Amino acid sequence: MTELFIRRPLLSGFLAFFIIIVLLLTFPVVPETRQAVVVSFGKPVRILNRYQDGRPIGGAGAGISWRIPFVEQLVWIDKRVLNVTMQRQQVLSTDQRRLQVDAFARYRIVDPLLMFIRARSEQQLSDQLRPILGSEVRNELGKRTFAALLTPERQGVMDSVRTNLNRIARGYGVEVLDVRIKRTDLPDGAPLTSAFDRMRTAREQEARSIRAEGAKRAQIIRAEADAEAARVYAGSFGKDPQFYEFYRAMQAYQSTFVGDPQNPPSPTTVILSPQNDFLKEFTGRGR
Repeated sequence: MTELFIRRPLLSGFLAFFIIIVLLLTFPVVPETRQAVVVSFGKPVRILNRYQDGRPIGGAGAGISWRIPFVEQLVWIDKRVLNVTMQRQQVLSTDQRRLQVDAFARYRIVDPLLMFIRARSEQQLSDQLRPILGSEVRNELGKRTFAALLTPERQGVMDSVRTNLNRIARGYGVEVLDVRIKRTDLPDGAPLTSAFDRMRTAREQEARSIRAEGAKRAQIIRAEADAEAARVYAGSFGKDPQFYEFYRAMQAYQSTFVGDPQNPPSPTTVILSPQNDFLKEFTGRGR
C-alpha cells in the first residue's frame, strides 16, 4: 500500500480526498439552532435534534450525527422563531373605509416531520402561510371599524387573528406565536383627504363641546364663589359699618386710579378739591 502511494501520488491523493468526503457525508454536524429530517429516496426516516417544547435550543441533540452517504439526505429546518410577512393588501372595514394593511406573523416549526410532509421546505412553508395570514387579517379587519384599529381594541383583533391562524398552521407542524399589524393606512388621494377632513371636523366639534362645558362649569363655580363672598362680606360689614365704608372706598380708588391689572387704562388726569368727599380717606376725615 505504501509503495502504491509512492508510485501513484495522484491516485493516492484522489483516494484520500474521496475518503474525507465520505466521512464528512457520513458524520454531519447538526447545529444547535437547526433540526434535520433524514430522507431516504424521498421518504423521511428519522429526525435529528428535534425541537421539544420547554427544552432550550442548546440542549442535547445537536452535534455529530450519522447517515448513510449518497442514500440519505438531510433537509435542514430552523428551530428558531421565524417571520412571514403578508403582502400589502386592501381591506374594507365595516364603515366602508378602504384600508391598506401590512401585517406579519412570528412562528416556530414544532413538528418538522409534519412540516416536511406538507410543505417540504421552509421557503414553501412561508409561501403557503402568507396567503393564509392575509385571508385571516382581511376577514378579521372586515368585522371592525376603522376607528377600532386606532384604539386598544386593536390588540384583541390581533389575538383573534393569531388564534385562527394558529389553528390552520398546526396542520403544517407550526405554532404561531404572534401576529402584528405594521401599518394601517387609507389609500392615497381623495378618500384619504376626505377622511382627514371628517376627522378634523369631528375633533373640532369635540373641542368646542369641551370648551363650552368648561365655560359653563367656570361660570357656576364663579357664581357660587361670588355668592359665598357676598355672604361673608355681608356678615363682616354688618358687624363693622366703618370697615365696610373703608373697603368700598378702596375699591372705588382702585377702579379710578389703577383699573384692571389685566387691562390697565390709558393715562388720565383727574383734578379734585382737597375737600372733596371722594378723597376723605386720604385726608383722614373718614375715620
